[in-house]
Amino acid sequence: MSTDKIKEPDVMDAVEIAGPSLGDDLATGSSAPREFDRTLEQAIGAQVRQLRKRLDLTATDLAGAADLSAGMLSKIENGQISPSLATLQALAGALNTPLAALLGAFDEKRDCSYVPAGSGVTIERRGTKVGHQYQLLGHSLSGDIIVEPYLITLTAEAVPYTAFQHVGTEFIYMLTGKVSYRHGDKTYLLQPGDSLFFDAGAFHGPEILHEAPMTYLSIIVYPRH
Repeated sequence: MSTDKIKEPDVMDAVEIAGPSLGDDLATGSSAPREFDRTLEQAIGAQVRQLRKRLDLTATDLAGAADLSAGMLSKIENGQISPSLATLQALAGALNTPLAALLGAFDEKRDCSYVPAGSGVTIERRGTKVGHQYQLLGHSLSGDIIVEPYLITLTAEAVPYTAFQHVGTEFIYMLTGKVSYRHGDKTYLLQPGDSLFFDAGAFHGPEILHEAPMTYLSIIVYPRH
């Protein structure tokens, strides 16, 4: 009988074997799809399609207005061909937008808003009248979605208010104090570390102020019109 021992795999060997696939899986902590680099043709095509839909035009409508064939417009919107400047100018005219708006989509800057501690912009909203203090912590400059992050403070002088109602969704993360927060026909007790994510179309707001000062992060997301 052979007495040769089977070599146990080295830990580093296992890491190297598992490394590539593990790295791919953990490339992002979000389930949102990655944003891959786009070619100039793809960026222009996406911009043309977005502007067309914003104007509620069919592909046939736009193709006719720009004196293009429907097949040609389809290839442009899908980034399959590089349109000439004359074609882009015709599309810009049909979309009632500057030519630069089609070309600028490729090199547009990504939003980034930095707010040092204590430097949020004080904003007046409906809750201001009942003692709710709002500090805007950032803002989105472009895109189809608007995100408004607020630091909300309820002091001892604040009073309950459950008549907030607006489009979009809202996320609340409790930082200090204790509050019973109403959403629709339910009330949730929020303490530091608790969170609430809800459809902001229902009436909502702090119903019982248990322990002041109450501070929480509120992030409101809604479509840009």
